Amino acid sequence: MKVPVSVSKVKGRSSGDHGNKSKKKKKKLQRPLLEASGMSPNTALGLQYTQLASRGQPNLKRLQHNARPVHASGEAGCPAGQAKARAGEKADARANGGSGARALSVSAARPEGEMNPEELDSWCSFARSVLENGTAGSDPERGAGDRGGLEPGAAPAGPAPHRAAWDPVRNRTVLAMLPGESLVFRGKCQLTCLYGRVEVLGFTVEEGQQPYPLLSLPTHCPLSLAALGHAGADKTRKERRQGARAVVRKHLPAEVRKDLLSEISSDSCLILLEPLDTPLTRFLQSLPEHQDLFGLGQKESSVQLAGLECPFSPIGVFPLKGSSGQVTSQSYSSALGDLVSACREESEGYPIILVCGSKNVGKSTFNRHLINTLLNHTVSVDYLECDVGQTEFTPPGCLSLLSVTEPLLGPPFTHQRLPSRMVFFGESSVERDLDRYLESVKYLWRFYRRETPIVINTMGWVKGFGFQLLVDLIRLLSVTHVVQISHGDTSQFPALTPAYLRSATGWLTTPRVQRSSMPTEGEETQDCMAAQGHTLLGVQSEFEGAGEALITKYHSNVLRDLALLGYFSQLQDPEPGPARSLNCFTPYQVPMSSVALRVMHCEVAPAHVLYTANASLVGLCVLAEKVGGAGGPVLLSRTPVCECLGFGVLRGVDVPRGLYFVVTPVPPSVLRQVNCLLLGGVTLPHTLLRTQLGAEGECPYITSDYSFDISGAGKLRVQKGLKRREHLGGFSSRNGPR
Repeated sequence: MKVPVSVSKVKGRSSGDHGNKSKKKKKKLQRPLLEASGMSPNTALGLQYTQLASRGQPNLKRLQHNARPVHASGEAGCPAGQAKARAGEKADARANGGSGARALSVSAARPEGEMNPEELDSWCSFARSVLENGTAGSDPERGAGDRGGLEPGAAPAGPAPHRAAWDPVRNRTVLAMLPGESLVFRGKCQLTCLYGRVEVLGFTVEEGQQPYPLLSLPTHCPLSLAALGHAGADKTRKERRQGARAVVRKHLPAEVRKDLLSEISSDSCLILLEPLDTPLTRFLQSLPEHQDLFGLGQKESSVQLAGLECPFSPIGVFPLKGSSGQVTSQSYSSALGDLVSACREESEGYPIILVCGSKNVGKSTFNRHLINTLLNHTVSVDYLECDVGQTEFTPPGCLSLLSVTEPLLGPPFTHQRLPSRMVFFGESSVERDLDRYLESVKYLWRFYRRETPIVINTMGWVKGFGFQLLVDLIRLLSVTHVVQISHGDTSQFPALTPAYLRSATGWLTTPRVQRSSMPTEGEETQDCMAAQGHTLLGVQSEFEGAGEALITKYHSNVLRDLALLGYFSQLQDPEPGPARSLNCFTPYQVPMSSVALRVMHCEVAPAHVLYTANASLVGLCVLAEKVGGAGGPVLLSRTPVCECLGFGVLRGVDVPRGLYFVVTPVPPSVLRQVNCLLLGGVTLPHTLLRTQLGAEGECPYITSDYSFDISGAGKLRVQKGLKRREHLGGFSSRNGPR
C-alpha cells in the first residue's frame, strides 16, 4: 500500500532497509504525537524522532518501494517540492533536500478505499512540517546564494517566512495564511480577500467584498492582518483545498504560483495585495517633509532590513519582524464585547457611547477599533467629534457629526470626508471660549436621529475646566455608556460613575441637590437621565508609552498639518500623474458684498482684517440671515455658531474690484450657499508655502525679516490646568454652586 508519508533517513540505516519489519502485520497509520511544550513542532518532532531512532524504534512507517516526487502540475492534492534534487545527491534526513531543493516523496496515486481526503490532507500538512524543519538553517550559505535578489514568487529571507508569491507582470502579491497567523506591516496597499476571511483592526473582510485600502504608517500603531477560520461548513476539506488552489491559479501565472500551490491547505485564507495609488498618497509623497511617510519609521528601518527583499516590498508593504502590532488588554477586549452586545440589543434603543481619557492613552485607536467592530453587525455608525485638536474626519478646529459606513483602516488624515453637519470652532483648543464650545456641541446634537449607535470622541483635557466640560457632555448628550481609558496605577481623573455625576459640578450644569430654584426644561431632562444612570466601562491601556509624550517626530501639530494636507489633496486629479502645487489651481472669485468675514481667535482692527485674512485658511459657512453690503467687506461683530460646508485658502484680496480669491475643493453647487468666511487660529502647513512650484525668486507670503526676540512676538502660552475655586480642594461632592 502506498501512503503519503515523508521518507526519512536514520543514522546507520537507509530509507529502503526494512528487514523483517515489512513482513509484519500492517497497522493503522497514526500521526506521531508532538510534545506539549513551548518549543516549535519541528524542533519537538526532531527531538522525539532522534530519541526513538537511537533506541531502534522509528515511529514513521517507510515506503515499500522507491518513492517518486509529485510534480507541480499533479492533482493529487499533496504539495509538490520547490525544486528537484541534483542527480546522485543524497538528501538530508530532516531537511528532505535542504533549503535549495525541497521534494516531498509520495505516491502519485492511491488505491480506492485506502485513505480518505481528510486523512490525505492531514498527512500533507504533517509532511510540510517535516519539510520546513531545518530548511532555514540547514545550509545557510546555499540558501543565501540561491536568493541572489527578489525573484517572482520568491519567499522572504529569515525565519518563519510568509507564504506569498509576487506577480511581476501585474505587480501584485497573493498571500496565503492559516487561521491564527498574522502579518504586522508598514506601508500602504489595497487588500482584497480572495478566499476565507481576514480581520484588520476589528473589521472582518470576507471573500466577494470590495477592495479596502490599508495604510499602516509610522504616525500610528502598525496594522495587523489576521487570518480567521472559514465561516461556512458546507464544504469538505477537499473541496476547500481545491477551491483555494483554483483561486491561486486564477490570480497568478504558472511561473510564480508553483511554490505557493505547495503551501495551500484546506484552511488557507488567500489575500490579494496590490499597490495603492491615490491623490492623497501622490500629494503627500510630493512634499519633501513627508516623502518617507509611507515607509518604515526611523527605528524600524534599522532593524527591518530583512523585510526589504520579499514578495511584499514591490507593492509598498514592509513586514515587521518581532512586532505584535496593537496591544490590547483584557479590559480593552471586554469593553468592545460589551458595547457590541449593547448595540445588538435593540429593546432599549441604540447606545450612546462616550470615550474619554487623558492624552496619549489610545482614545482614537479605540474609537476606530470600536467602529470597525460595530460595522460587522450594523450598516452604519454615527460619530460625534468633540475634540477640536485631534479630529478624525475633518481638519483641526472642527466639531462634526457624520455617519460612518466604511471601515477605518488608516490614520485620520487618510480618510478625510465631508460630515453631515460641521461647525468650525477655529482653534485646536477650547479654553478661550468654553460657552461657544458647548453651544456648538448642542447645535450638532440636534441633528442626531437616534437610528444608529453613536460614538462620541472627547478631548484629552481632563483637568480643571476640561473635566467640567466632560461632565457637561455626559449630561447634555444623555450618554448610556462611558468608556474611561486610563494608564498606569494612578487615576488621571475620578471614575465617572453615575453616583459621582449626581454630585459633580460642570461648567454649564449643576447637580440637582445644589439647585435653589425650580429646574428648567433642560435640567428636567438631565434629571431624568441621571435617574436612569449609565454604564461605566474601564479600560486599561497597556501598550508601550501609554500616557507619555510621543517620542517620534509626528507630534500633535504635525498630525494636524497632515489632516489639512489630506483635506486639500482632494484638489488633485484622480488619474495618475504628478502632484500639483496649491497655487496651480484656478481660484473662485467671491464678491466681498455677498459674504461676511469674521476673525474668531483674536481682536483685529477693521482696517487690518483684510491683511490678516490674506493667505489664510477660512471656513466656508452658512448664516441663517441674508448678507449684503455696499461693495466693501462685510465684517461680523460676534462669532456665530453655524454650519460649515468646507474649507478654502484665501489666496488673494482685490480691494479695488471688491473680490476675494478662494481655492477650495468644495464644488460650485455647494459654494453658492456660502455667505460667511470664518478665520480662526488654525494655520496652513508651512510646507504648502515653502514648496510652491513655479514661483520665481522669493516665495509669496514668506518672509525672513522677523524677530522672535521682541516681546509678544512668540506664541502665547495658556495654562489649561487651572481649577475653579470650588475645585481647589480636589474633586469632592461638597463643591458649592457655580
